[in-house]
Amino acid sequence: MRAVFYISGHGFGHAARAIELILALTARRPDARIVIRSCVADRLFAPLAGLGDVAVERVETDTGITQIDSLTIDEDDTVRRAAAFYARFDAQAEREAAAIKSAGADLVVGDIPPLAFAGAAHAGVPSVAVGNFTWDWIYSLYPGFEHTAPHVIPTIRRAYSHANAALRLPLHGGFASMAAVTRDIPFIARRSRRDPAETRAALGIASDRPVVVASFGAYGADLPVDRLLASDRFTLIDPRREPPPGFVYQDLVAAADVVVSKPGYGIVSECLANDTALLYTSRGRFIEYDLFVAEMPRVLRCRYISQEDLLAGRWADGIDALLAQPGPPEQARIDGAEVAAHFLLHIPGG
Repeated sequence: MRAVFYISGHGFGHAARAIELILALTARRPDARIVIRSCVADRLFAPLAGLGDVAVERVETDTGITQIDSLTIDEDDTVRRAAAFYARFDAQAEREAAAIKSAGADLVVGDIPPLAFAGAAHAGVPSVAVGNFTWDWIYSLYPGFEHTAPHVIPTIRRAYSHANAALRLPLHGGFASMAAVTRDIPFIARRSRRDPAETRAALGIASDRPVVVASFGAYGADLPVDRLLASDRFTLIDPRREPPPGFVYQDLVAAADVVVSKPGYGIVSECLANDTALLYTSRGRFIEYDLFVAEMPRVLRCRYISQEDLLAGRWADGIDALLAQPGPPEQARIDGAEVAAHFLLHIPGG
């Protein structure tokens, strides 16, 4: 098997779940040759170190959303960057077709850049989409795409229509262009393999107060970290510190009682997989946010905190109330990586 994976450069969630899928795939087919095309930071691919034939090639696969910080979206720049990218889309698709042919690929997997499916179609190679949203759905909320960049959403939809199959994750939106080939799969999520007590010991946490992780990704948020670290009602894992050697981020999530973040697929799936509650705040005008607020309480213990209270460091009451809540009514499956890997290995060309 030779597969080219295209991974959106927006945020960490796309890369995290694509890596889980690659790990599940290569566990079943150690001889598989995987080429990853993405502009995601190289350090995120550390879990793939030591695997057989896996190569990472840096390329801009899409433009995503422009973030001023983790909680603020620049809508105007989002439209400008997407308009420029999709104005030259056909030429880029031809370039990607050449790369796919050069890799000798018999399959293209995209999470979930439209470029993956247009390039695969030009190369005559089957393609599979994996994701919980599509970019035409995300962009549909912003009037600028209709007024100043009307070519973008139709271009995206045409590209998606080339996918031979779409594996749709929970908490999803979009997929109209792939409706005929879409099937639902469980969550793909990173799960810690360490006992939470081991991680707490490595971090020097001996308190019986609730342990809290702040998760605001590469864009960050202006948190009063020193004030939060001084709280006598909870213990904050210092977000300025890297995990101890040999530990990974999901170990911190599993060691915590509460994660404080904005809702996105990556952190929601990791909280779910590691049985950690989520104290979430708003994240600007983002269509996925409303869907998550409506749907995630079914599968995750979660509670809202205003940005005002978040940035002022008034977390303690929200944490206490969250931990007093009952668990969610449903237990979601988290074996999506295994389900997706099985599918990829049994489609024509897999």
